[in-house]
Order: sequence, then C-alpha cells, then structure tokens
Amino acid sequence: VQLVESGGDLVQPGGSLRVSCAASGFAFGSYTMGWFRQAPGREREFVAAITRSSSGIYYTDSVKGRFTVSRDNANNTLYLQMNRLRPEGTAVYYCATFSTPRSALHYNDPKQYNTWGQGTQVTVSS
Repeated sequence: VQLVESGGDLVQPGGSLRVSCAASGFAFGSYTMGWFRQAPGREREFVAAITRSSSGIYYTDSVKGRFTVSRDNANNTLYLQMNRLRPEGTAVYYCATFSTPRSALHYNDPKQYNTWGQGTQVTVSS
C-alpha cells in the first residue's frame, strides 16, 4: 500500500496550485480519501475528504469556496485544487486513506485514516 503526493511548490498569495496523490497496492475506489496539512509547530489538520464515488465531499471551513477535492478512480489518483491561496496555507500537505472501506464516519479525524503519504510542501509567500 502506497500513497505518493506531488505538485507542491512555492506560490504567491492569491495564486493557484494543484497537488496530486498517486495510490497503489489497494482498492483505491473502495475507500474515502482525505487531505490533511501540517504547518511548522502545529498539529496536523483536516483539509478535505471525498467518498469513494465522490458523492460525499467535505471541507474544513477555512478552505470552502477556494479548494476542490476530486478523484480519478480509473487511475487511482486523488487531487486537491487550491485557489486563492493564503500565506496561512503554507504547510506540508498529506493524502490519506480511510481505515474502513465504504465508510466516511468521522472523516475529519486523522485517527480514522491508516495509510499516509510522505507529504508535499506548499509554500505561499511573496
């Protein structure tokens, strides 16, 4: 089981960036997937989650209207499109797999996820 994030970069405030997460070694289409982020000195926090068929999509309040989570089950890939980025969005962004197939209960709790990628750095600065 492996998750590999990519696409992190330095971007100016107000800019856009898309990060990706390539999954392998498990039935990607059977699991809710999540995005989390961790800034220096802070706890890992929930950003977004998407259920296996994309029928359920959830965001933390601070990114609603600016970020879009999506998935391509045919290619085992998860995406996070980030628009109107703010300096407080600077963090390492992680994708994660929900521990239970066909479930999304407590989707914003990192303890509900059992597989994590290595993270990709997003820096928002002028």
